[in-house]
This record gives sequence, C-alpha cells and structure tokens, in this order.
Amino acid sequence: MKDTEKKIIVLNGSPRKDNSVTMVATRAFVKGIENASGFGTEYINISELYIKPCLGCLSCWGRTEGRCVIEGDDIERVKRMILNAHYVVESFPLYFFGMPGIMKVFTDRMLCMMNTYTGQNSHEEGKSVHGIRYENHDRKFVIISSCAYTETENVYKPLLSQFDYICGNGNYTAVTVPQLKNLVDAATEERMNKYLKNFVDAGEMLVKSGRVDDETLKVLSRPPFSNAVYTKLLNNFWEKERRGQ
Repeated sequence: MKDTEKKIIVLNGSPRKDNSVTMVATRAFVKGIENASGFGTEYINISELYIKPCLGCLSCWGRTEGRCVIEGDDIERVKRMILNAHYVVESFPLYFFGMPGIMKVFTDRMLCMMNTYTGQNSHEEGKSVHGIRYENHDRKFVIISSCAYTETENVYKPLLSQFDYICGNGNYTAVTVPQLKNLVDAATEERMNKYLKNFVDAGEMLVKSGRVDDETLKVLSRPPFSNAVYTKLLNNFWEKERRGQ
C-alpha cells in the first residue's frame, strides 16, 4: 500500500505502546473506518518519538507564525502527516483524570496549529477558542480513551473540557470506554468479538454519516459489568497486586 493511501493516522499516547488496552478498542474502531473508506492506517506510538517540550515562547504565534521555533525533533514530520490525513485518531488511557504525560507534551507542541491569539472572545459553544490555523472541514478528529472507572461522564469532564476549548465542542468525536482492562482480561473470545463489533460499526458510521450519533456513543461508553461484578473483579485484582502476583 502506498503512503498516499494511508489517510488514517492513529496517535497512540499510551506509554505501553502496542500493548495498550485502549488500542484494543481503537483498532476495532479504525477497522470500521478502513472498511467504509478504503483508506490505510499509519500507527504512531508517541512514546517512540523524539519530542522536546514546548518552551512557551509563543514564537509560533508571532515571529515564526504557524511554525514551532523548536527544530530537530519529530513534531514537524507528524504535523505534516496530520495535515495530509482524512481521519486523525488519538488513542490513550485516562491518567489521573487527564491524558498521559507524553501525550500532553505532544499536545502542547500542537499550539502552532492554532490561530494566533488576538483577543478573541472567550469560549463559545461549538467553537475553538483560538480557531484552527489549518482548517479542513473534511478531516475528522477522534479521541478514544479507556479507563478503569464504572462510568465515564464525570471522570472525563476535565479532559474533554480541554478538547472543547481546543477544537470546539461538537467538532470532534469522543469515545470513552469504561472497565476495558478487566473486560480484556476476563472476557471470552466470543464475548470480546461481540463487544468490539460495536466499535467497528461506529467507525463505519463515522465514514458513512460524517459523525457517530449520540445513541451509539452511549453504547460504546456503557459499562460491560454490573457494579457488583466489577467490584469483585477489582478487589481480586488489587489483592493479587498486593501479593505481587
């Protein structure tokens, strides 16, 4: 497959790289995009990139507008890949109610893709605070994140609030997945395949309809275990951890 055909970019922000549990759901979702679009996928592990931290110099808004002043790392290469993609998927687990540190360093360096701040109004519903410098209304941005919690609505508020300010509420698709690690560890192959089919179907829906509807997102964020069963699984897990098993 030619590089020009790889129009789906997956940015894996988990320090566990290909062993990330979140990637189980992400690969299924991306398979749906591939099925419906015919595009190939480029997977990038953020932790394998050489990324210098943002200096906060704001040169990308002034002296070198649209371009980060930091040179010699992988940011410009990844930025070009993002600009050439039709679908950009960020995949990472929830760490302490936010994204993993390596993903935050990467996100900070994406400031050069935002319009220069010139006193724009404060956050308005559905609008990026700064506006995206390289606007492409055909490009779809997806966030897929798993967590160990039973529900996702409240625990993801800090993280999704940040993306609302960056992208604008409604300008990206957020797939939040509870209890995933325990499901991967405990589920039979049959149950896992049935569970992941929902993610494949959602990826296909994104291509065919241009969005994943709210009802489907609710299905994807539905806890696979009851509270009683999940509490037992967690207690067993932490007991083994304490014993060093």
